[in-house]
Amino acid sequence: MNIFNRRANYDYEILEKFEGGLVLKGYEVKAIKTGKASLKGAYVVVQNNEVFLINAHISPYQKANTPDNYQPDQTRKILLHKSEIKSLIGKTRQKGLTLVPIKMYTKKGRIKLQFGLGKGKRKFDKREAVAKKEAKRRIERAMREKSDL
Repeated sequence: MNIFNRRANYDYEILEKFEGGLVLKGYEVKAIKTGKASLKGAYVVVQNNEVFLINAHISPYQKANTPDNYQPDQTRKILLHKSEIKSLIGKTRQKGLTLVPIKMYTKKGRIKLQFGLGKGKRKFDKREAVAKKEAKRRIERAMREKSDL
């Protein structure tokens, strides 16, 4: 079970990666383990020396067992060491740097969030990345076709 933010590497140049645990309810953990979550449009914020995941959508595992007041897009706390939080505060104050969730996964039965310190890419950087990817695919295809002969 891995939930990826596909836009993270496309929209941002990831400079450094971090891992933190998420504070969740039991029914949210079950939903994530079955893949009913999305990081599309989500972001990470540092407020009052705490780190939060905002706008991550976790659909209910079973509608019958989910509380009536459950909000799928609610803010969730990320657990990190104090020293990591202090370094994040300093790094996010730099102009143009933001915290971007990359993927959500299980590790020893716990739900972890990998997020990165990202710098936004410009339009021409994105085009360049797509062009490199396509060129790499063409080369691999040509190599496969050549080896098949």
